[in-house]
Amino acid sequence: MTPGPIAPTAADVQADALRAILVAHRQPMLGQGLGQIASTFVPFFALLAAMYGLATISPWLSLLLTIPAAGLVVRIFIIQHDCGHGAFFRSRAANAWLGRFCGVITMTPFANWRRQHALHHAVWNNLDRRTGLGDIYSTCMTVAEYRALSAAARIWHRAVRHPAVAQVLLPPLVFLLLYRVPFDTPLSWRREWYSVFLNDAAIVAVLAALTAWFGFGPVALVHFPIVALAAIIGMWIFSVQHRFEGAVWSRQDGWTASGAALQGTSHLKLPRILQWFSGNIGFHHIHHLTPLVPNYRLEDCHRACAPILTDAPSLTLGQALRAPSYALWDEETERMVRFCDLPSPAPGNAHLGTPPTQR
Repeated sequence: MTPGPIAPTAADVQADALRAILVAHRQPMLGQGLGQIASTFVPFFALLAAMYGLATISPWLSLLLTIPAAGLVVRIFIIQHDCGHGAFFRSRAANAWLGRFCGVITMTPFANWRRQHALHHAVWNNLDRRTGLGDIYSTCMTVAEYRALSAAARIWHRAVRHPAVAQVLLPPLVFLLLYRVPFDTPLSWRREWYSVFLNDAAIVAVLAALTAWFGFGPVALVHFPIVALAAIIGMWIFSVQHRFEGAVWSRQDGWTASGAALQGTSHLKLPRILQWFSGNIGFHHIHHLTPLVPNYRLEDCHRACAPILTDAPSLTLGQALRAPSYALWDEETERMVRFCDLPSPAPGNAHLGTPPTQR
């Protein structure tokens, strides 16, 4: 007797339904994309004009406009981010040129950042495929690895990841200085090397022209605070969407892309105005499920997926402000911990001081 077809399980049905929703929202919408460009770049350049006008009259009023201008730079970075995924427009060339243009404003070399970011999407929350523990925003050490460090190395590791350092001091340095050189780019990535230098050349050309017109003082007063504040906001968003109290990390044998998206990235619930400035990137679990959904369709996609994704972790703004303190993954208790909560090794558990890969 020939056995009949195996009936699909509830999990299979849910997976198929989720896949259909994600595919339906991947298609870029030209009208929405152009509308987002207009609603972002027009007010940004208007604010720049106002800031230059106020720079010689009332520098403090000019600096006050840094806050909304920096918010718009964060939104521009999200557009650049979509272009890097090939998601903003259908045209690959249009994505590339818009991404390069955005990169001059955000001071981020488009092609170099795009390739580095693709690596992040391939390995996030996989303890066996971390690209380097120098990334202090989207990866972390395990408790065992941290304990195996020398005393001096533990002090340095903890100091660099202190929220005041990692979230306030370092982001402006990354965007203003570190991105000016291909600091972690393999020599074989020739296109990415060129993108850094071309991005630098475009930035220098724009700043030189503005300096010739307005003078160095107004240019420094307007542009550097905007980039610095946008960097702080943007890096905080990126950090709390990958490292937070409820995030789950896995070894290779237990890691799946969908599992990492739904358990290792957060749904950051922001007030409506902050959601607008951040380009809907708070729906980060949806973004990691499929990076091809444009940011202007993420909220609709989330709503359609909500009945299925009931267990996806979410963060309120208050929880997100506390999230950067969670810096280590404890494999014994399978949870993120803060340095101040670091559990002491139990008697007879000397192995806790040895990284699991060395046991």
